[in-house]
Amino acid sequence: MAIPFSNTHLRVPTGFRDLLEGLVREVLRAQPRDIVAFAAEHFQALLDERERSGTDPAAWGSRLED
Repeated sequence: MAIPFSNTHLRVPTGFRDLLEGLVREVLRAQPRDIVAFAAEHFQALLDERERSGTDPAAWGSRLED
């Protein structure tokens, strides 16, 4: 059941917009047939990079937003 009016205010988490924009950019560039599998690989590559380098792409992007 939907509630037409609510006092709940939702905010997009810091860095989330940058993560999605990066994914969209790569999807448009690669034009994959299976976008879900491509997204899983993309985010796994970001996790691997974060573990390898010690820097978080989401945190770095969120600093650019501020």
